[in-house]
Amino acid sequence: MTGALEWQGWFTIAVVLATLTLLLWERFSPDRVLAAAALALLLSGVLGPGEALAGFWNPGVLTVALLFVLVAALKTTGAIRWIGDWILGRPRGEIAAQARMIGFSAPLSAFINNTPIVAMLTSAVESWSRRSGVPPSKLLMPMNYATILGGMCTLVGTSTNLIVAGLVLQAGLPALHMFTPLGVGVVAATAGVTYLLTLGRWLLPTRRSAMQQAVADTREYAMEMLVEPEAGIAGRTIDQAGLRHLAGSYLIELVRDGRVHAVVGPDTQLRAGDRLVFVGAGDALRELRSLGGLRLATDQVFKVDDAGGQRRLVEVVLSRFCPAVGGTLVESGFRSRYNAAVIAISRHGQRLHQKPGDVVLQPGDTLLMETDNGFLKRHGGSPDFLVASDIDGAAPVDRRGAVTVLALIGLMVAANTIVGLDILVSAMAAAAMAIAARCVSLAELRRSFDLRLIVVIACSFALGAAMDKSGVAAVVATGLGAWANADPYLTLVLVYVASVIATEILTNNAAAVLMFPIGLSAAQQLGVEPMPFVIAIMMGASAGFMTPIGYQTNLMIYGPGGYRFSDYLKVGAPLSLVVGTAVLWAIPRMWPF
Repeated sequence: MTGALEWQGWFTIAVVLATLTLLLWERFSPDRVLAAAALALLLSGVLGPGEALAGFWNPGVLTVALLFVLVAALKTTGAIRWIGDWILGRPRGEIAAQARMIGFSAPLSAFINNTPIVAMLTSAVESWSRRSGVPPSKLLMPMNYATILGGMCTLVGTSTNLIVAGLVLQAGLPALHMFTPLGVGVVAATAGVTYLLTLGRWLLPTRRSAMQQAVADTREYAMEMLVEPEAGIAGRTIDQAGLRHLAGSYLIELVRDGRVHAVVGPDTQLRAGDRLVFVGAGDALRELRSLGGLRLATDQVFKVDDAGGQRRLVEVVLSRFCPAVGGTLVESGFRSRYNAAVIAISRHGQRLHQKPGDVVLQPGDTLLMETDNGFLKRHGGSPDFLVASDIDGAAPVDRRGAVTVLALIGLMVAANTIVGLDILVSAMAAAAMAIAARCVSLAELRRSFDLRLIVVIACSFALGAAMDKSGVAAVVATGLGAWANADPYLTLVLVYVASVIATEILTNNAAAVLMFPIGLSAAQQLGVEPMPFVIAIMMGASAGFMTPIGYQTNLMIYGPGGYRFSDYLKVGAPLSLVVGTAVLWAIPRMWPF
């Protein structure tokens, strides 16, 4: 089967395998890995400059970039949180809350990218959970899966669909329209939502969120020390006193004359009577006492969630693009970079009990931080964080701006579906009007624009182009056809399953780009219509339910829901089977071979 491959094909296979290995290793950010892969294909001569860089001007990629403007406007105005609070309201119980969340998030995500929906609703769910006593683990996973299912239904529901639409144009096929995936998407969404509200809800775990664990546990690991008046430590800076790089604890705040000073810098001068709050392991007290000049405060009054309004607590979930990932807080200069002191770190749904400064950070880690009032304004829309929410309450909603940006999204959809305006043009017009209406400032737009994600998507196109040009896609398609005995439907099943597997171990966009040339080659070799395979790849690449890394929003709820890796498999595997069965039943009926 592989004998027909020239050296270009073998080199492409090597690059794809190396890319997959590095992405799974997570030592390097995805944008660097994919950019290096594209560069390797360019320098080797497998692709020319135009082919290697074609992703950057692909209409699908450009549309995704323009939608960042609307996403930033949604975050700035608080539009989704406003609607979410209204929809969630005061449900009478867990079942009612789940039904409301699913019934709201699935239709909304068909027209708004699911990432801002999950980011905004995560904060609303946590706040409602604290008031109602219903664990967030019972709400966040159904809400997240509902947004994925809703996003399958339209072209703008998820970036995956837009990328596939761009690949379709690049392949010379008829352009896809806003509601091209609607028929199959509705069947899949209906089956998935039915599962979530029946069997799925019984499989959901009952767990505290990472923040709730930290608030409950930090008191046990917090130590308050007083600077003694007669000691030589008074008058020295934090750095000079040896409090900057302690082995077993971490200085998170200083209380002076009843006022809380968060994010204490190394040049802060100590005074007699200062109360220093440290977080660390149980034996850290011995180290602090050995320094001299400090004594244990007899009145331990520190409460992480109560400082009379002086302490600003923020919860963030690290993205794959965060510069701190792969290193410790100290190595990355986290405190000075973000002006935030990390109180606790949670991973895989459980709080890590080692010193925060010693933890090598990973994507999906949830950090409870003490910071200043301007943190969310500076970093709330940063691609460094999947979620950044204020523990003490959300910012006020700009209702005028919220109504405006929601109206613009409605006009964008109408212009594409009713008037027939190209989705790229309608997205460009909506983005320009959002800026003109001051729904989002240029400063906020700069902070929210995720250039690294665009690099990942655009460079993924180089891998797909290399697989097509070098013959790898045709060879793989021949193999799939042989396994299916040249049966179009069985080949379609294999393409869909391969797309699901690819999105679980890669990213949804990379899976779509890699599988598209294979699906197209399979259709050509079988002499059948390509659209069934296009729709199968579109649906399969979005069906990342079984792992936290399968879909970006899965990672966003990991810490806030207190979930573990096994929870995704327990709830997501049956969902994947249900959705896959629905998709593979619907495609041949709506898109005949």
